Amino acid sequence: MAKIAFLGLGVMGYPMAGHLAAAGHDVTVYNRTEAKAEAWVKQHGGAHRTSPRAAVQDAEFVMTCVGNDDDLRSVCAGEEGAFAGMGPNAILVDHTTVSARVTRELAEQVAGRFIDAPISGGQAGAEKGALSIMCGGSEDAFAKAEPMMNVYAKICRRMGETGAGQMTKMCNQIAIAGLVQGLSEALNFAETAGLDGRAVVEVISQGAAGSWQMENRYETMIDDKFDHGFAVDWMRKDLGICLETGDEIGAALPVTALVDQFYKDVQKLGGGRWDTSALIKRLRALG
Repeated sequence: MAKIAFLGLGVMGYPMAGHLAAAGHDVTVYNRTEAKAEAWVKQHGGAHRTSPRAAVQDAEFVMTCVGNDDDLRSVCAGEEGAFAGMGPNAILVDHTTVSARVTRELAEQVAGRFIDAPISGGQAGAEKGALSIMCGGSEDAFAKAEPMMNVYAKICRRMGETGAGQMTKMCNQIAIAGLVQGLSEALNFAETAGLDGRAVVEVISQGAAGSWQMENRYETMIDDKFDHGFAVDWMRKDLGICLETGDEIGAALPVTALVDQFYKDVQKLGGGRWDTSALIKRLRALG
């Protein structure tokens, strides 16, 4: 049993911390909204603290899962941040999707003890303990932290040194953007042509067009339901990181840039909190 601090109890972090508690680990949680932390303790046991610094006292592993670069800085740095309370051998595992720049900035402050470990699999994957985790950091730190992450992972792999996990997550978001747009266009085309969308997917999903997005999102897209999964607002944040990094390293992302603007259109339709499959709403709005 390990002593673990989990900082950030959103739709992903809440169940992930729960899996650690269920596995028998001693888990202390922190959340900016204290009521969420109190609810977690009531459900899973353990303890909660009112600052990251207090939560990480004596922890062997510190897991963070927050919103963006600024959120991560706020829980890690400063007088009440995690770094101020971590012991000299504690390892911080960051599950937030952030820029590789802030990852390297923070990793320098706890040299060799920071793992960037963004996740993919959505809320359902977090709840089922079946996330894909892509990691960057030292081999030694990863080897120590991997058993903790495997509690809620379907696959957990070290991709390289610090920042490699975030770069891999960017590849994931770049691929998803194009896939969801393609699926949206196919389903909208089927509707416009008067075809049965479900029958179309039943046939084409068995061939080269099949994908996770098609299997898991086509029915709700057809039914015009977008109240689950990863929100458009968060996807735009992630794609912004991808595009900025693409410019920095000289990698062309023309389709990603286009789909990012399509998501901007979805936001203008009032869909910032719709899930990412809502790209089809834009096409329907165009007539």
